[in-house]
Amino acid sequence: MKLIKLDAIDSTNEFLKGLSSNQILENFTVVNAETQTKGKGQMGSVWDSEPSKNLIMSVLVKDFITNINRIFDVNIAVSVSIIQVLEELNIPELSIKWPNDIMSDTKKIGGILIENSIKSDGSINSIVGLGLNVNQINFENLPKASSLARICNKTFDKEEILLKIVEMLEQNILSWNQNSHLLWTEYTNKLFKMGIPMPFEDKNKQNFMGIIQGVSPIGKLEILLEDDSISEFDIKEIQMLY
Repeated sequence: MKLIKLDAIDSTNEFLKGLSSNQILENFTVVNAETQTKGKGQMGSVWDSEPSKNLIMSVLVKDFITNINRIFDVNIAVSVSIIQVLEELNIPELSIKWPNDIMSDTKKIGGILIENSIKSDGSINSIVGLGLNVNQINFENLPKASSLARICNKTFDKEEILLKIVEMLEQNILSWNQNSHLLWTEYTNKLFKMGIPMPFEDKNKQNFMGIIQGVSPIGKLEILLEDDSISEFDIKEIQMLY
């Protein structure tokens, strides 16, 4: 694993993306920054982080996905790897709010942004960005956010967590052919509010009740509706109201 440390950068994903397009990088190359000025979340939302308090990183994953229809496998491997590391650190009540938010109880402690690119030879490279709230305590105007330090009332070693996450991710990807069904099952079992009747809002701002059943092979959220039918929703087509 090659680790590139930066003090401040606009976006670790953009930096790593530019680097990988200009030179051949080894698999699982990591970019880590103390401060990020233009952090991104899903669908262009902003990821804001207090300087030097949190884990801001991007990892290059290549030679993993060869079929565009299996892109969500990257999300599974990444999300489950992070959950497994946080469980080792005894972070309580962990779950994954579909598709890529890391939760402790009802508080968001991390967000993942995965950007995939298809090369001319058909291979797929993934830039995996992670923002994990580690030692930040103040979340003014962010009532649904928290951090490892706030939850556990102690400080954590950010680099130790980074190394553990990358090590776990590499391990899960290298053993994917043998363990993919187990990782998919773990992801499903860790879904936030899985199996619980919950209110949702669709893209037309209409509210409805539904029960999360799981995730389709291409990563759509499967929800049981009141008429006993199951509908699939893509990112930003639906919002959970909690």
